[in-house]
Amino acid sequence: MAGRSPRGQRRENSFMPDKKTIARARRDARAGKSASTQAGEFVRAEIEKVRHGKHGVRNTKQAIAIGLSEARRAGVKLRPPAKGKTSAKTRKSAASAYRKGQRHEPISRKRSRAREKALKREPRSGVSRKALASQAKASARRRGARARSASAHKAAMTRTRSQRLQRR
Repeated sequence: MAGRSPRGQRRENSFMPDKKTIARARRDARAGKSASTQAGEFVRAEIEKVRHGKHGVRNTKQAIAIGLSEARRAGVKLRPPAKGKTSAKTRKSAASAYRKGQRHEPISRKRSRAREKALKREPRSGVSRKALASQAKASARRRGARARSASAHKAAMTRTRSQRLQRR
């Protein structure tokens, strides 16, 4: 619910994904892209929110986690992580968000306000270019060399022919 700020201007809530993000995710779904690609739109939007100063995050992982949770709550069919991948608490939270998203249940206003209030106290440095780069590098290190190579090859193949020729 968008309220009024002390000066009377409309205040936008940072805990609801905006319509453009949902539309982008739906477009990805129609194009037959994976659930993680659809969820990526929400993660990108979350990073932008922090960069614009709507709230902060403790670190890059938290920004990604918030984006994934929003995606699940928005109805993206992104399954909760498997046992052994993350803590039981994270799995439980992801399962709850996934269920609520599939049932189209509304988000608790009290919980949303508490979340927003807590995040406003956090720093904005968690989504700096440097922080995102180190997160991506650490994430890539956890994958094997073959997986990294395959990912790079796939990225190269998605470039247009003209882009590939320019890189030479």
